[in-house]
Amino acid sequence: EGPPGNAQSPIVKWVSLSLCLQLSIIKSESRLKHLLHRLPSYCPEHMVRRLVTLSFVLNFSGVSKKSDGWVGLGCCELAISVDCRRHCKSVRSPVVTVCAFISQKPLYSCIAKNEMGSLCCGYVGRHTNCREYCQAIFRTDSSPSLSQITTLKEYCESISPQLISCVGNYTKLYPVKSPIDSLYCCDRAEDPSCQAACRRILHTLITEQEIIEALIADCDRQPLPQDPMWQCFLGSAHSPPPSDPDTSPTAKMDCAKLHCCSKANTSLCRSLCQESSTNWGGQTWQEFDQLCEYTPLETELVSCLADVREPCQLGCKDLTYCTNFNHRPTELFRSCNTQADQGAMNDIRLWEKGTIKMPLMNIPVLDISRCLPEVWKAVACVLQIKPCSSKSRSSIICKSDCVDILTQCGDHSKFHEGQTPESICDLLSPIEDPELCIPLERYLTPGSFGHLVEEMIHPCNPNPCPSNHLCEVNRKGCQTGHDCLPNICVPGCKLGEASDVLVHMEALVQVPVRSGPVGCYEVCVCGPSGRLESCAEMPCIDTSKTCIVGGQRKNHGASFKVDCNLCFCFAGDPVCSMRQCLSPFSSEEDRQSFTGLPCGCPDQFVPVCAHNGRTYPSGCVARCVGMQDNQFSFGTCRSRDPCDPNPCQKGQRCAPKRQVCLSSTTQYPCRQYECLFRTLTCDTTRAEPVCDTTHTEHPNLCVLQQRGRNLSYTGHCQEACRKRRPVCGHDGETYGTVCEAHSHRVALDYHGHCYAVGGVSEFTPESGCSSVVCPPLSARGCKPVTPPGACCPLCAGMLRILWNKVQMDVFAKLNREQPVTVHDVLEILRLYVSVPQCDVFGYLSIDSEMVVLVVPVDQQPTALQIELCNKEAEKIDSLISYGSPTLVSLVPLSAFGSSEVKVSALSKAARPPAGPSLLLGTLAVLAGCVAQLKPAACDL
Repeated sequence: EGPPGNAQSPIVKWVSLSLCLQLSIIKSESRLKHLLHRLPSYCPEHMVRRLVTLSFVLNFSGVSKKSDGWVGLGCCELAISVDCRRHCKSVRSPVVTVCAFISQKPLYSCIAKNEMGSLCCGYVGRHTNCREYCQAIFRTDSSPSLSQITTLKEYCESISPQLISCVGNYTKLYPVKSPIDSLYCCDRAEDPSCQAACRRILHTLITEQEIIEALIADCDRQPLPQDPMWQCFLGSAHSPPPSDPDTSPTAKMDCAKLHCCSKANTSLCRSLCQESSTNWGGQTWQEFDQLCEYTPLETELVSCLADVREPCQLGCKDLTYCTNFNHRPTELFRSCNTQADQGAMNDIRLWEKGTIKMPLMNIPVLDISRCLPEVWKAVACVLQIKPCSSKSRSSIICKSDCVDILTQCGDHSKFHEGQTPESICDLLSPIEDPELCIPLERYLTPGSFGHLVEEMIHPCNPNPCPSNHLCEVNRKGCQTGHDCLPNICVPGCKLGEASDVLVHMEALVQVPVRSGPVGCYEVCVCGPSGRLESCAEMPCIDTSKTCIVGGQRKNHGASFKVDCNLCFCFAGDPVCSMRQCLSPFSSEEDRQSFTGLPCGCPDQFVPVCAHNGRTYPSGCVARCVGMQDNQFSFGTCRSRDPCDPNPCQKGQRCAPKRQVCLSSTTQYPCRQYECLFRTLTCDTTRAEPVCDTTHTEHPNLCVLQQRGRNLSYTGHCQEACRKRRPVCGHDGETYGTVCEAHSHRVALDYHGHCYAVGGVSEFTPESGCSSVVCPPLSARGCKPVTPPGACCPLCAGMLRILWNKVQMDVFAKLNREQPVTVHDVLEILRLYVSVPQCDVFGYLSIDSEMVVLVVPVDQQPTALQIELCNKEAEKIDSLISYGSPTLVSLVPLSAFGSSEVKVSALSKAARPPAGPSLLLGTLAVLAGCVAQLKPAACDL
């Protein structure tokens, strides 16, 4: 029993007693570890401390030792206190002696989970899908679902019985469900307020104790057997939720993988892909592995599926076997985790027996512990950790390395007749281009960034969130007095019940129709139930139509250039940018009249405001992009008051809401205001601070509007923006302060009012920009980029994206006729930038492209920060170019057709050194902006 005053409900006391009795009789080390891991969910702290002291410290102090089996270092970022985090990283004694078990539950959960995951998934070898199903069990802190366990058993039992046994020990002590799987039980509560409370609790709480205690408190009912809600909730603890295929549009589907099936080049692989993506996979994926996974014709399909299973992520650290892969924050990896690290070690142990077992063949080798052992280790680590690049989504070693290693270490006496190193490598590693394959030399030496990696954090890698939550970089900061973590976990929905890919709550998602032809989609919403719902069919796209350009046939979705213009083919129609081109054969007269603006318009700045909310530098440019004379008027958009005259009804208040729309303005008006009821009900506890035009801060936008104030910018009020100091943004608009510009996700072009326009062509003619005084570059040695239509260069990664207006209109219609805005797109793209040191800005260019800038948040960024932002821009470009379902399934990003990227190259002298000297002069800024998470200060 607990101390006096520590009252517990009868059900919690029963669970605590049950677990403690199990603790006294369990002999299995793995089960005992995970029982200890779950104790904080049930037992009072004084009991946990005694049990931890007796069992965890005495029996399992090896969890805290740096050995081949140590997998806890990747968890140290989850430690809340600085002392605990530091001790975890340099551990020499049990972590529990410094870190309180209760307050550091996420840390201990991660350590226990990773330990078992490393052990179990290490039995898999190179069976890609089997390892994926195994990793899904251990990927987060939440309990594995019944479907995950069943799929793993069906697919992997014949491959590795040891794996099934190992996972069985792990799952026996867990309820095989996540909290949201019981949402349907909430409908059985008689009281509507209890139903609402039940849904909220299951979405926000994780442990059984928290959920049960909250349900008792909020519903004011004890868990009686005759109560329908409690009967459902407690009786279904180990049962899957009911699934009605007539009401669940994505039942038994993996919509993310289904997106990839259209990329198949053979009807057989397309059929196998569709079958396995709509019926849980199982044996069909095994057949797909055998017939399609290693077929050169299906490289695009296989790469797409790899993007779904294991998206490329920046950064690699905390590996204990593949240590040469650590300290590489600017490189992309698919599987930098402890399970892959353990798998590489297990592969080497198997290969040392003399045979490398591959899906296509077995390769006899000499004693690899003596013949090029470090090279073989690099091979094993590459195949498990899977480096990838923005130009290639495959993870295969280069052919020359393959031939060289098999020439020296292959057991030629056991090769089959006619088999040579060259013939083997033609099948396994047919590529030699170093940009499309992985040179082993890169990983024969340690990463060069050393301790700098600690300053360039990747807070969502590894993912610290539950399986039904997405991890986001925390760019909003924290309230004073609260622990401030660099990431936040937000609830989401799976892309189909069989998928591990999550999307945000209320997000619109484009998914292929289950049984329809290629090109048929429906748009669903991520609903409060945690599942995709309210699906509506879109008009089918005829992907068989091709574009004829310059006498050449271009397939649907293909990107190409016409002169200097970027284009892509959409259902037989070419979609191109509107850049003015100047060929090398142009006459002198043409060169002299060349302005670099659409339609050869003069470079005079006589701004007009168009109906899409965009300010164009002149009426000529507005007409060139398709605006009629009655669709624009003279003056900038921000100089107009959209509430004068008042467009709202009596009893409503008009508030400016400036936006630039991508949907057709004729069908869906791009209103620059919103009508608010005078009596707003606001949630004052929701902390998303905003600053009004009088420099007064409010808890959130709703409260500001309730008080009748006008928004100046989002975020805390900044002292530097107290006084109006006009700046010109890249969108040609003048903002009162740099804070206002950043609030609209627009980066600074130059100080003062806008009065000039830059060219959008690759050529840079003399223009009005010659009189503009540009801000100094943020870093020395940076070869900057100049955004189209802007005057001043900057150090950043830049994307120019083409999109389809027809699809944007369809999305607007399906979204309650709300037009898609530039701000909508930028807010979604921000989620793809995985480091807090970079942020996303952008605008609609005057040649109708979406320009996206990935910019360092530091006022004087280091070379490493600039390099990181370049890599983030390249990563997004590759997701668009390869049509990755992790991006194109989201509305409105699914309308993106093509993109090109340009980065701020760094001179050799400016590139990041290998030592800590790069930190001088930047630690204070990083500590203030990143560690303390004050992004608004970083922007300034």
